[in-house]
Amino acid sequence: MNILVLNCGSSSIKYQLFNIESQTLFAKGIVEKVGLKGSFLRHEKQNGDQVRLEGEVIDHQIGIEYLLGVLISKEHGCIKALSEINAVGHRIVHGGERFQESTLINDKTLKDIKMCIPLAPLHNPANLKGVLAMQHLLPDVPQVGVFDTAFHQTMPDYTYMYAIPYSLYKKYGIRRYGFHGTSHYYVARRACQILGVDMNTQKIITCHLGNGSSMTAILNGKSIDTSMGLTPVEGLIMGTRCGDMDLGAMTFIMEKEELSLQTVDTLINKFSGMLGITGVSSDMREIEKAADNGNERAILGLKMYRYRIKKYIGAYAASLEGLDLLIFTGGIGENDPVTREECCKGLEYMGIEFDSVVNQKVRGKEVLLNKPKSKVKVMTIPTNEELIIAEHTYKIVTEMTQS
Repeated sequence: MNILVLNCGSSSIKYQLFNIESQTLFAKGIVEKVGLKGSFLRHEKQNGDQVRLEGEVIDHQIGIEYLLGVLISKEHGCIKALSEINAVGHRIVHGGERFQESTLINDKTLKDIKMCIPLAPLHNPANLKGVLAMQHLLPDVPQVGVFDTAFHQTMPDYTYMYAIPYSLYKKYGIRRYGFHGTSHYYVARRACQILGVDMNTQKIITCHLGNGSSMTAILNGKSIDTSMGLTPVEGLIMGTRCGDMDLGAMTFIMEKEELSLQTVDTLINKFSGMLGITGVSSDMREIEKAADNGNERAILGLKMYRYRIKKYIGAYAASLEGLDLLIFTGGIGENDPVTREECCKGLEYMGIEFDSVVNQKVRGKEVLLNKPKSKVKVMTIPTNEELIIAEHTYKIVTEMTQS
């Protein structure tokens, strides 16, 4: 079964085309600057051949038409006809409490996804544009929604509830939902496969570290806590998001600076985090370069960033009542050996004996980072959310056709 995986953002469309039975990735790419000047498509085939194609992409439907055309083109394509696409899997950011697992998209589920828009006003509308475009372009092809929040729906109420009037939870669904669930699940599963252990018997902490970052405590295969909340702002310090902070400090800032709610939203999402602390960049590579050159704010930002991660490791180890496996993934988690080492430094009391020599050589690979006698395994696992989306799509469509 050939499955097209789509991840539609506000101005981008990421895609991959899999044959799920053979675990073959035919092609992958991204359409960037949708609705903006300078639109282009970057496409890579299975053999590594890459091409960049420029053209006006005024909306998501045009962008998807464009990428479908490339997939069947003689020069750059990997299939002969669109009829070879058997199903489409979509990344949907927020499923609220309505979606506890991936689901076939039909009229009812579309309405339910739209009901979640207030919880993710920047993400769900873009995700839906991809669904609606595919309904128009390939109306007979089944589509499946895979939700970032679904993996975290196993959290117990005492970890996902906020200490606010309970009526606000009942009225608006205000609680911790968490994100990056597909990534956290994939890397935990993959690490257990490599180690030859049953994920359902393990105490695992996963660290998805990138421009957006989150951590998850996984007990016996289920998420029991995660650092992001109602929105992706809560938790770790990120590229431009502030992470955990005193809400009283924010109301103080609003009063002193006479800020509107919209301005505050922009402040905590776009101008805070590592960018706000350092004044250098939201890119960790540029911040580390500045720190190496003696930039005091960059040095401070890195200390804050790594301390927050270590604090969550300690908190989640306590929640799990022990730890078997610590995993780093995401752009920073996979490629920044200094951050990994600093986050594990001093954790020998937890059973982590970190191998600094091996760690320095690891970028973007599946590698054990602990010494042989370490009680806790430490690993880097490159994430592969698209594979999970394809697998879930295959399972649901296969069950549908057999019923």
